Amino acid sequence: LVRHTRVREPCLRWTCVEMVFAESSAFGAEGDGETLKKNRFLSTTREDEHLNQYWYSNRSIDAMVRDVERVCAAEESRCCFLSTPSVYFSLSKPVRARSWCFDLDEQWQGDRGFVRYDFNAPIGFPNAEALRGTFDMVVIDPPFITREVWEKYTTTAKFLLKPDGKVMGSTIAENKGFMKELLNCEPQTFMPSIPTLVYQYRFYANYASESLGVQNPEIPDEDD
Repeated sequence: LVRHTRVREPCLRWTCVEMVFAESSAFGAEGDGETLKKNRFLSTTREDEHLNQYWYSNRSIDAMVRDVERVCAAEESRCCFLSTPSVYFSLSKPVRARSWCFDLDEQWQGDRGFVRYDFNAPIGFPNAEALRGTFDMVVIDPPFITREVWEKYTTTAKFLLKPDGKVMGSTIAENKGFMKELLNCEPQTFMPSIPTLVYQYRFYANYASESLGVQNPEIPDEDD
């Protein structure tokens, strides 16, 4: 079952397209019974078109989580999730306990790691100075694809990251140039599945990624 909602997007992820908001089954939320576990977040949390929320598939989240938990394996390491709640809430308990979720959606304000974040005020969030330069990694998925918005997220990321901090982000292939310029990120082989979106995103990273270095079986080979 899907819910059809026409969303006018003057400056959102794309322009004037019909978004199809899917049920949890479209995301593979139940897993495959073998290597892919059930994802509780996808099973219980609906996307909100008013906030331009579109979740990754379970398999895509799994790849992201594995990368984050490898990069942040040390007990003193910390990761910040900028507008990526589906990944934050899919972490293992030990890693989530030392991670933060920056988001505008206040449905998660009761969570220990929640920080209310509006990208229009890139460093105007609560306890900003205390969090400055304290994160080993940031994961970014802005609600908009424009350079202007990515520049604001870049300001936030550089404010929060330690020197040589790691960055994972997702946006369209056409943004390859400024992803390199702003965050020194390169496109990855693994491409995310985002069932609600009608166009393909790419993952980008500024480090050698293991989980994102292989093809996503959910996405047809570009040569096919």
